[in-house]
Amino acid sequence: MGLKTFERGIHPSYYKELTASMRVEKGLHPKTVIIPLGQHAGTPCEPLVKKGDIVEEGQKIGDVKAFVSAPVHASISGKVKDVDFYQTPVGMKALSVVIEGDSSVKEWTGTADLAALSPEAIREAVREAGIVGMGGAAFPTSVKLAPPKGRAIDTVLLNGCECEPFLSSDHRVMAEEPDKVIWGLRALMKAVGAQNGIVGVEDNKPDALEAVKRAAGADSAIKICVLETKYPQGAEKMLIKAALGRKVPLGKLPLDAGVVVNNVGTAVAVFEALNYKKPLIERVVTVSGDGIMEPKNLKVRLGVTFEEVIAQCGGLKDASKEVEVLNGGPMMGIAQTTIAVPVVKGTSGITVLSQDAAAALKYNPCIRCARCVEACPMGLMPYKLGDQGRTGMINEFKEWGGFACIECGCCSYVCPARRPLVQWIRVGKAKSRREEKLAVKAG
Repeated sequence: MGLKTFERGIHPSYYKELTASMRVEKGLHPKTVIIPLGQHAGTPCEPLVKKGDIVEEGQKIGDVKAFVSAPVHASISGKVKDVDFYQTPVGMKALSVVIEGDSSVKEWTGTADLAALSPEAIREAVREAGIVGMGGAAFPTSVKLAPPKGRAIDTVLLNGCECEPFLSSDHRVMAEEPDKVIWGLRALMKAVGAQNGIVGVEDNKPDALEAVKRAAGADSAIKICVLETKYPQGAEKMLIKAALGRKVPLGKLPLDAGVVVNNVGTAVAVFEALNYKKPLIERVVTVSGDGIMEPKNLKVRLGVTFEEVIAQCGGLKDASKEVEVLNGGPMMGIAQTTIAVPVVKGTSGITVLSQDAAAALKYNPCIRCARCVEACPMGLMPYKLGDQGRTGMINEFKEWGGFACIECGCCSYVCPARRPLVQWIRVGKAKSRREEKLAVKAG
C-alpha cells in the first residue's frame, strides 16, 4: 500500500540535503530592525508608537480593530528611529517601524497549565501575540480559531510537509522542538473544540517523524500521518485530501470540511505565547541555494534585513555574478529587487540562486502539450488561464476557474516552453479584483 497523497502534482529536485541535517543556529542580535505593520493577510496595523519613543522587546507597536488582522511587536528593545514606508519582501512598500537597538536581550520563560486555559483565553492569547500562519501565507491564526457558528471543527491538521525545494525550517523545528509542536497542537485543538489532531509529514523527513511520534506518545487523539514526498503536498486542500480523504469544495475553505490547518512553526509560536507570554518576534529561516556560501537554518529576529542574514551565512559565493534572491523557495517565492528588505512573519526561507538573467526571461509559444493540465493539483487548465490573465480576458478567466488557482507553480515548472503561467494567472486575479473595485465605486 502506497503512502498517502493527492492527485497530480510534480516531483521537482528538492535540494533538501543542503540544510536538512543542520541544527538551527541562533542569529546575531540585530542593531536595527525594520518592522512592517502589515505582515499578515487582512487589514494592516496602525502604529502605536512614534519617532523617538523608547520600546521594549515584545512591546506591541502596531494594532487595528479589525477581525482579520494581527498585531505586531518590537523584536528588539531600543529607540524608534523612523515610522515610514519601506520596501517589504512581498513586493510592495508598507508602513514600518524602524527600531535602533540598545543591545539588551529579554529572557522569555514560564509554564502554563493547558487544562486550566479556556478556549476563549487561548484565542485571545494567540491574537495578542500576533501569531499568523508561518508557512508563508501569514493568515491570522486567531481568525482560524474562531469559525462561524454552526461550523463544527473535528480535526486540527498540522502541516509539516514543507514540500518547497531548499527549505528545511519546519523540518528542523519538528526534529528539535517536537514537544512544543505537540503541546501547541493540543492548544489549537482545545481552542476550536476538535477531538482529533494530525501532524502531516512527508516521508523524506524520518528524523522529524520519529521526533513528533515520541512527543505525541500514547495520546490516541493525535496521529502522525506519513505522506508521499510530492509538490505541493503542503497546500491546504491537497493536505486535507491526502491526510483525511476529504475534498474541500471549490470556493470553500478548510473549515467547510471540518478542518483547521496550521503550520508546525505556528504551533510552536502558540506554545511560546501561552507558556512564556512571548509574542511572535522571531522565527526559523532556511538560507539556502547554490548562490550562498554557507547554507544554514537560522532563528532570527523579525525585522532583520535579508542582507544581514545572508552575511551570517558567509555571504554570496560570487558577489561579482548576478543572483536571484527569493523570499521563500523557488516554486512560490517572490524575487527581490533589493536585499535591504526585512524578514517578516511569513519568511520561511531566503533562497539564493545563480542565474542567467536573459535566459530566465525568455519563453516560447505554447505547444498545447497539456503537461500543465496533467500537473495542476486543482484540475485546472493553466495554459488557458495564463493567456486569459495576460491578455485581460477577465470574464473568461473567471469562468475557467482562475480564482481556484493556488499559485503553486507546478504549471510553470513543467512547461517545456518556459511560459510564466503562474505569474500570468496572478495578473489575471489582480485585473479581476481591480475591475470589481471599479465597478463598486461606479455604483
